[in-house]
Amino acid sequence: MNNIKKKPLSELGYNFIETPLPRGKDEYYLRNEQWSRQGEYRRLLAHEVEALVRNDNSSDDWNNIFVSNEFNPQLVQHCHFFGMVRIGKLEPYYLEFHNLRLPVGLYNSTICACDFGDNVVVHNVNYLSHYILGNEVIVANVNEMATTDYAKFGNGILKEGESESGRIQLELCNENGGRSVMPFDGMLPGDAYLWTRYRDDLQLQQQFKAFTEKQFDKRRGYYGMVGDRCVIKNCKIIKDVTIGTDAYLKGANKLKNLTINSSSDAASQIGEGCELVNGIIGYGCRVFYGVKAVRFVMASHSQLKYGARLINSYLGNNATISCCEVLNSLIFPAHEQHHNNSFLCAALVMGQSNMAAGATIGSNHNSRGADGEILAGRGFWPGLCVSLKHNSKFASFTLISKGNYMSELHINIPFCLVLNDEHDNRLKIMPGYWFMHNMYAIARNSWKYVDRDKRTDKTQLIEYDFLAPDSVEEMFQGLAIMEAAVGKAWYALPENTPKKEITEKDIRKKGKELLLQQPEEVARLTVLVRGMENSSREVQLLKVHKAYALFRELIVFYGMKNIIAANKPSFLALQAAIKTAKRGEWHNIGGQLMKAETVNLLKQKIRKNKIASWPQLHEQYIEIGKEYATDKLQHAVASMLEIKEVSLKNFTPALLAEWLEDSTRTMEWMAHNIRHSREKDYKNPFRQLAYENADEMNVVVGSLEDNAFINETLNELGEYKNRVRKIINEWEL
Repeated sequence: MNNIKKKPLSELGYNFIETPLPRGKDEYYLRNEQWSRQGEYRRLLAHEVEALVRNDNSSDDWNNIFVSNEFNPQLVQHCHFFGMVRIGKLEPYYLEFHNLRLPVGLYNSTICACDFGDNVVVHNVNYLSHYILGNEVIVANVNEMATTDYAKFGNGILKEGESESGRIQLELCNENGGRSVMPFDGMLPGDAYLWTRYRDDLQLQQQFKAFTEKQFDKRRGYYGMVGDRCVIKNCKIIKDVTIGTDAYLKGANKLKNLTINSSSDAASQIGEGCELVNGIIGYGCRVFYGVKAVRFVMASHSQLKYGARLINSYLGNNATISCCEVLNSLIFPAHEQHHNNSFLCAALVMGQSNMAAGATIGSNHNSRGADGEILAGRGFWPGLCVSLKHNSKFASFTLISKGNYMSELHINIPFCLVLNDEHDNRLKIMPGYWFMHNMYAIARNSWKYVDRDKRTDKTQLIEYDFLAPDSVEEMFQGLAIMEAAVGKAWYALPENTPKKEITEKDIRKKGKELLLQQPEEVARLTVLVRGMENSSREVQLLKVHKAYALFRELIVFYGMKNIIAANKPSFLALQAAIKTAKRGEWHNIGGQLMKAETVNLLKQKIRKNKIASWPQLHEQYIEIGKEYATDKLQHAVASMLEIKEVSLKNFTPALLAEWLEDSTRTMEWMAHNIRHSREKDYKNPFRQLAYENADEMNVVVGSLEDNAFINETLNELGEYKNRVRKIINEWEL
């Protein structure tokens, strides 16, 4: 039975706060804190009341209507007022936005206890209750727009008198709620990541909860806010929503318990048919065309479009999800998912990722409960119709070929192509696939993510380069795996059976020797590995001899590239900067890379309350970002020296000059492969079938010679060579 309450009409617009008021306070005390302009308003004059009544307006008490000195009663018509209403300047103008032209004023609306800024437009709002509207706001054709006294605007807090069962939480990464977090306005990808990890660290988890609780006022009675120059038209229900300036809301079905951040330089928009409940929407976001989102956070400049469903998930900055369904997932910045039949569930996706059509990631429950997870490093790219099971884990820049992967996977070598060969009933993995066969795509992705990073607040320094501390550490892990696998493959041949027992160290040493000195011998071996698939079938590594050499060359190039970027004035200055250089574990904290020791120190400071709030943690992100270039340089040099088997004290100017010259050849090879991998599309006769001739093809897809990215790459090659020559000359190497 519906609980419909019947109360006296005289109470409509009053007694907003249902809990006891603080001593000496009235129900408007928080409203007055939010809207500090109350001194600009006065009571209505007698002739103004007469004009209002003549224009078919009514009020339960005209003494509770306050207006500015520039108030024009002729611009208020057919409205019903309840409670205290304050109306700013109304002048004989009309406001125009996207060809919608409406006169300034209040028309055909029921208004309960609201404040209005100057020259607002309110047309045909059936019920507008407990809202504060800024200057030059347009609200037209809205069924219901109201705020409750317990409004939390999407934040995962509790108001006075509420029980814990009413708290909104995001069940990220796992469907069983074991990694739940409390959403809050301003939540960064790094915050969400740190909170979902380290669940056994109870003190750390308690601190995160405390940060959120103390960031927001628990008192009841806050009004919904609509910032200056917002446009809200043709919406049905807007309840407990606070909106920043310059937002544009049109045709939404239901918006409830939300914070919509927006500003003049990062305006957010919500379009037709959308239903959004219990969420935080960042600056510059776009939500269009039938989107359904429940319990969610959208970081700044992210997009939901074309019927996408986002539930219990965090979507990182500059990410786009269209048409598909995403559940219980934490997604770092620069994620792309555009196809109606793709599905992502219970996953941690570390950004720069792309989900192809038909991909179902985490679609199968293969345990006794819905508690599986998928962890994917940045650059994750499941191809057409890929189906993956929980629990699986993937290194950075993993490309997965079309297929149904029946078992859990642990792909711990980066830059791989993963192939389910049903004919041979074998999982095949090609390390270094991107460098050998699609250099254009991986290089262009790094370039485009930088170009598309539209964040106005760059608190977290996000790494987009495919050669970075996290991926390079994984490359070292891949080198070790390849060495061990090649050694085992060689010793498995009957003619190479060892005469005495050998250790893992001996096996790896032999594998390294073969890879460095006899790559043609390695090419003839069938190289198998264990531990990458939870099945009894064989897992084969492909083209190991090529991948091994490429990994080593690119790690050295990574070192050279960062030495050049450091822009030191001399070799001595470089030596001083790298005197503590060492390799070590790195973590991807919401797209920002940090050394493991830095993350441990961060957690320690949080536990000890030296970091006592989310803003203080965000300040730490900024400070860590300032040190990133130095930390990355040291890591890059240590990685390069380890590959070259040279110690820091034996690192001489002569070696640096030699390696710099070598790095230009690596850069030339990369530039050539970038063009070559794209050129194949133009020379492929099957790609040419759609066009009458080459000229038409160039018109439709653009000519190879005019490709902006390829030309940019050639320019960078020239600049790189110049900088190398400059260093060699100026440092007198």
